[in-house]
Amino acid sequence: MASNTKYYDNLTVSSSPHLVTSLDTTKTMLYVVAALCPAAVMSVLYFGIPALVMIAVCMASSAFFEWGYEKILNKPNTVRDGSALVTGLILALNLPANLTHLKDIEYPIFMPILICIIGSFVAIVVVKQLFGGMGRNFANPAIVGRITLFLSFTSYMSTWPLTRFQKAGLDAVTGATPLGYLADGDLTYAPTLKNMFLGNIGGAMGETCVIAILIGAIFLIAMKIISPIIPCCFVGTVFVFAFLYYAISGSAPGGLSPLYMACFHVCAGGVMFGAVFCATDYVTSPIMTMGKVMFGIGCGLVTMIIRLFCSYPEGVSFAILFMNIMTPLLDSIAQDRFYEIKKRKKAAAAAEKKA
Repeated sequence: MASNTKYYDNLTVSSSPHLVTSLDTTKTMLYVVAALCPAAVMSVLYFGIPALVMIAVCMASSAFFEWGYEKILNKPNTVRDGSALVTGLILALNLPANLTHLKDIEYPIFMPILICIIGSFVAIVVVKQLFGGMGRNFANPAIVGRITLFLSFTSYMSTWPLTRFQKAGLDAVTGATPLGYLADGDLTYAPTLKNMFLGNIGGAMGETCVIAILIGAIFLIAMKIISPIIPCCFVGTVFVFAFLYYAISGSAPGGLSPLYMACFHVCAGGVMFGAVFCATDYVTSPIMTMGKVMFGIGCGLVTMIIRLFCSYPEGVSFAILFMNIMTPLLDSIAQDRFYEIKKRKKAAAAAEKKA
């Protein structure tokens, strides 16, 4: 009797899926932070101490808001899982490093720090915690934080500092991004593809260096933290859409080839960073493979529609937010196609009628 009791005490019954793994939320977040490190290091290299300060402020304020919200409402503390730090780091890398370039914009000296704190508050409290906390947010918190800051502080969020290497021999401290040059219809003075790949360009401080983002992507895929489906579909759709658009319309600036313009759109702006670190968020992206494919293609299509046919030169953040909202529908479509739910329901209904 004692042996039987001991046997049943060791038997755990729970709903599927039954998966034994050493990977938990904390380890996953540590891997994501490690993957973000190359982009963060390059941002500090190109933009200096302001980038480091903004990264520290965003991460610290994100952790503080998560701790404070859960403390006030007497909820279990989840700061140690690292998700708030990841959100703060991604938010920081989506911002311009304008901490020391305030003479070009009409804001007081403390405003950049305040902007970082406001973005963290929106991301952690409004988007994440008010919807139930980790795993229940309807959209990527960092993306919503960035969009909120862009709509609220447009001048600050659209003023891009030059890198330390670009400023050599120049009096200016700010300049246009590659997409800004494209919006003006002249790429004569735009950065080359090589500079965009290496990151020596103006822009959000974590989005400029493509090679750093690729290193992070390879690491996350190798560690099986993310699937390559969404990034490949996202970037591939941007490339194909841009190539076909310029090949058919013949509207490439300066007679540049459609292939060049396709590579330009992939390297410029936030396509690579958004595809790897924002669109692949577990909570706000589809689970099914077919859903991931539709999600990635949708992100690419919306991004290019905004870039080519709307007044705003960049559309990555808006595209990801739009597709986050579409995620439940995409998963429903994918599940129906995979499991043939509607077909089986119709067959069951027909069988009942015959009976």
